[in-house]
Amino acid sequence: MKNGDNLMHRLTLSAALPLILIACTSSEEAVANGDAANEVAAISPVDRPPFETASIATFDEPWAMTFLPDGRALVTEKKGVLKLVTFGADGKPAMVDVTGTPDVAYGGQGGLGDVVLSPDFTNDGYVYLSFAEKGEGDTSGAAVARAKMVMAADGNASLTDMQVIWRQEPKVSGKGHYGHRIAFGPDGMMYISSGERQKFDPAQDLDQNLGKIIRLTPTGGIPSDNPMYDQGRIKAQIWSYGHRNPLGLAFDSAGNLWNSEMGPKGGDELNLVKRNANYGYPKVSNGVHYDGRDIPDHSPEDGFVPPKVFWTPVISPSSLMIYTGDMFPAWKNSAFIGALSGQALVRVKLDGENAAMADNFTMEGRIREVEQGPDGAIWVLEDGARGSKGRLLKLTPTK
Repeated sequence: MKNGDNLMHRLTLSAALPLILIACTSSEEAVANGDAANEVAAISPVDRPPFETASIATFDEPWAMTFLPDGRALVTEKKGVLKLVTFGADGKPAMVDVTGTPDVAYGGQGGLGDVVLSPDFTNDGYVYLSFAEKGEGDTSGAAVARAKMVMAADGNASLTDMQVIWRQEPKVSGKGHYGHRIAFGPDGMMYISSGERQKFDPAQDLDQNLGKIIRLTPTGGIPSDNPMYDQGRIKAQIWSYGHRNPLGLAFDSAGNLWNSEMGPKGGDELNLVKRNANYGYPKVSNGVHYDGRDIPDHSPEDGFVPPKVFWTPVISPSSLMIYTGDMFPAWKNSAFIGALSGQALVRVKLDGENAAMADNFTMEGRIREVEQGPDGAIWVLEDGARGSKGRLLKLTPTK
């Protein structure tokens, strides 16, 4: 056991729950690197999950979803398709492709990513999209664009006036660790998770915006109260740094920002994101490199901010949603994390700035996205990788 047992919550926190070992599929990093992963994930079994699962639709490599004010949903597919989904009274959805999406650099972990509505969508109609953007030669980088969504009377929709408002700099080789989740805060600002692109050191380099959480205005401007506002354009964007592959980003009801991110071989994390904080990667981690080289564990003396919860072996966290609905009242203010290699929906209990592992609900596939529906139901998207379709599942309380 590594020396990271320093009062941080582990997956094995709950002594009241028996632990079993379940073999994982390859982690997302192993797929991207061509490595063979033979890790196992410790799962606290839930004999009878308190929800029923309904399969609603299938998609081609879905990545993210969000609900419109009228109850319809937008779903992104990695190859560059944005689907507008209308849920019929009979439960059967109708889907159309939204036109005007950006060109994407598809491959590996790259493609069309997150989709988020403007906080004032009802009035301004803006939709925000993240995607992998091709650069010169064999390079690429994450980008965020916003566009007006125009709804036609016949049910079709289009994006107009598309404008890229943020880019990873520099664009680099490889097709992994884009991150590119988007969340709007109660301060009205836009937060973007930016992965370190499997390049390690950029996470600590403040002259690059890789491996960072970025804070911008809704138009892509730099807020004057950012911690390094007066230190150059790239540094001025940065809210926190030392991140690896942050694929989940969400605010809780108290306004705290949380992120979930993939560690290396071990050390997946749930972090409370603080202004100007350094989360340590690749200088520290509760995992090791894929080639077996050690990384020092987080320790109280290292000067870095440790995760609130970490997982070794990994679960491959893909997404993060903090529940605020009424359909599952016992789960209010819980964080839900989609697990790819863990093939699970993971619940973490939040208490102010503290977090503790609560439940692992075993699913039938790799979970890419978790979202809360307008009525408080929990919706999840399966990954749909390796040639299979990804299902859209609706979770409602067991009757």
